[in-house]
Amino acid sequence: MTKHAILPKASAAAIEAHLRMLTETIGVRLAGSDAERAAAEYLAGAGAALPGTAVAIEEFPVWERHVTRESLEIRIGDQWHVFGCSLFGAAPSTEGRVIEAPLVFFDTATGYQRESLDHLKGAAVVHLGCHIETPDHYRRLMAAEPAFLLFVDTRHPGAVPLADGLFPAYVHAYGARPSMNVAYLDAWRWKREGAASARLCVEGSRRKSHSQNVVIELPGREPESGVIYVGGHHDTQAGSVGADDNAVGSASVVELARLLSGRRLRRTVRLISFGAEEQLSVGSAAYVRRHREAVEHDGRFMFNIDGSGSALGWLSVNYNGPETFSRLLAEVFHRHDFYYIQQQAVFPYTDQFPFAAAGVPGLWLNRRNCTSGAFYHHRADDNMDHIDPVLVAAQLDAAAAFLTQVAEADDEAFAEGIPPETQREIAQVWNDLYGGWQGIGLA
Repeated sequence: MTKHAILPKASAAAIEAHLRMLTETIGVRLAGSDAERAAAEYLAGAGAALPGTAVAIEEFPVWERHVTRESLEIRIGDQWHVFGCSLFGAAPSTEGRVIEAPLVFFDTATGYQRESLDHLKGAAVVHLGCHIETPDHYRRLMAAEPAFLLFVDTRHPGAVPLADGLFPAYVHAYGARPSMNVAYLDAWRWKREGAASARLCVEGSRRKSHSQNVVIELPGREPESGVIYVGGHHDTQAGSVGADDNAVGSASVVELARLLSGRRLRRTVRLISFGAEEQLSVGSAAYVRRHREAVEHDGRFMFNIDGSGSALGWLSVNYNGPETFSRLLAEVFHRHDFYYIQQQAVFPYTDQFPFAAAGVPGLWLNRRNCTSGAFYHHRADDNMDHIDPVLVAAQLDAAAAFLTQVAEADDEAFAEGIPPETQREIAQVWNDLYGGWQGIGLA
């Protein structure tokens, strides 16, 4: 590896300005919406203002969540009570009809062990668990023909419903039922007070639109030596301004571009703020599919930042790659007085994953404030109150130092790649959750 480079310092003030523009001026940035496009155009403008950059906006088709009204009532005793809810992305609505069904509680930790799910037919299923991580479980759930689903995120047992989405590949293969997020403590109350029935009405659902990837390129002095990718995403979940998830990542992309733009590194550095991450990294997958040959041939490393701004907490790194860069990351971050917990899981819920499917080693950097992630995950209070721009700037100083060394590294350092057993698991998940290299389109 090369000697330590002298780099400019990240600016907390610039980071805060980007964050406030994205979260307070633009606000909620649903994939495919005018607000998401405004965020992409703002980031592209910030990148274009830097010396030596080439900036492009690449569009791709998405479904835009377009819900005009959603109402959930639960009958407890002889009374109907109104509760909060949020329609899952990619889920159908009730098209303005009121659907009434008996409540059935279904725990996913053991429920899918049943030989039959027939008891869910025609029910309002309180589904304890927000992700269905095998296609067979999802297929069986759809085959049971529930009236609708009320998902409870057991990772975050709070008093407000979160927002989330169904996996597009599952919906494409097996269809979908109206599916709502509900608050954990509301579901607890329903169980404790003997709730019997539910009524659901949702107007609007989704419509065809376009999202955008913002590409800021810093050309290398030896373009044939490959590309280092840096990623974040600028879209949000419904009802959330997404300060930590993930305005922080997009602000980091622009600030890292500034830190590295004054250097002529050996390898090209391509910094991308992705759209539609909250629909299961649709933007990242679209980029990798569109540029598959180049990504597979030229991609050397992918550094993804998503949720790294929490004022209280600790750093976490999910890493898929050779030991060489794992050691380098620790060396550089420790030198900057940052320590982290590292995992090497196959984790399909960030923009790094499609690059891993293309064989590009990489990592996801985030910051947790509880064991399940961040307590404000996918909520309306994911706002600037919880973000520390000074801390983010210090992390970016470490990230810039690491990226500089990766961009200047000898070719032999990349020889190992992602371990073969990990690559096989990644390929299986890529096919199951993303529809593989063909994808699923907007059918």
